[in-house]
Amino acid sequence: MLMQIFYGILNLSFWGYVLAIIILAQITIISVTLYLHRSQTHRALDLHPVLNHFFRFWLWLTTGQITKVWVAIHRKHHARCETSEDPHSPQVMGLRKVLLQGAELYRAEAKNQETLDKYGHGTPDDWIEKNIYTPHSSLGVLIMFILDLILFGVPGITIWALQMITIPFFAAGVVNGIGHYWGYRNFECADAARNVVPWGLILGGEELHNNHHAYATSAKFSSRKWEIDMGWVYIRLFQLFKLAKVKRLPPKLQTVPTKTQIDLDTLKAVVTSRLQVMSHYSRAVIRPVLQEERAKLEEKGRRLWKRAKVLLIRADNLLDEVGRRKIAHILENNPKLQIVYQYRLQLQEIWSRTTANQRELIEALQDWCKRAEATGIKALQNFADGLKQYSLANSNLK
Repeated sequence: MLMQIFYGILNLSFWGYVLAIIILAQITIISVTLYLHRSQTHRALDLHPVLNHFFRFWLWLTTGQITKVWVAIHRKHHARCETSEDPHSPQVMGLRKVLLQGAELYRAEAKNQETLDKYGHGTPDDWIEKNIYTPHSSLGVLIMFILDLILFGVPGITIWALQMITIPFFAAGVVNGIGHYWGYRNFECADAARNVVPWGLILGGEELHNNHHAYATSAKFSSRKWEIDMGWVYIRLFQLFKLAKVKRLPPKLQTVPTKTQIDLDTLKAVVTSRLQVMSHYSRAVIRPVLQEERAKLEEKGRRLWKRAKVLLIRADNLLDEVGRRKIAHILENNPKLQIVYQYRLQLQEIWSRTTANQRELIEALQDWCKRAEATGIKALQNFADGLKQYSLANSNLK
């Protein structure tokens, strides 16, 4: 009897406790990424009411999380990303602060009623939310502590503690901190979001943070064949049982070889998929020209260009004064590279014309292609020719 009290009803082995921690933590992570993030915050996913409430109930037990608060803070993060109003930007506050004090930053912003009122709309407002989940958020955490003691005994205290730090450390610290500071970028979006690793196995796909910021309303975070979004795997599984419905995916860019002229379809494809277009421009134009020009330099000159590939494709608002000076230095004595860099900026400027009508934008794209072909730069000519073939697939859902 004493042993049962000490080790709990389940009386697991050491590895049994380890497996229990992993499973419980993963349920919490999946609840955050599917329910709070993809469904409630960005409306990219509809979950069956049973699944919807299970996730809400589980988060109440394991985090004391209030849906409206989490959603409001995350929406504000997207709306004010990398500014002084961003609740948790390592670019503004420093990586150390966000990584180690992410939970404190979250709690501080949760007290901002203006944030909740402005960004927390559309979240659950039913009886159970008003009378149990919101006013008694700490009660769920206490219930989880008691359940862990009953099921796992004294080791349940450790299991409960690890459950409690899962989201504050990984979500508030790692994703919000490292995800805006270190990693690789598929898309040069206007903020500093990065993919921490290409295999989103531990944090339910949240590791693919740059992909998410590029297409925030997409239910799927992976974009390349070798990237894994575990959250998307669960979504596909739930779809089989009619428990989930995908509402949005990234625009699907395709090429139509028979197209030879810029038309409305081309314009829609280029504007809607502009981040994909610019990613292609970087690979097909900037990189080959940069490699060609670097090969002509002395070894000392090559070292000066070490970061040129990154700087020449970086969004203008993310460049500091040092970065701008390096770009100017790189382009100063290289007319060919200067041309392809300026053409990148000019292409971006076209879809930034908010007051232009469709006809004006089509004419601007046609003019851009005509001038690009006249430069005599092979990589730029090939890109302009391929741009005419761009088209959007009929649907962005699979």
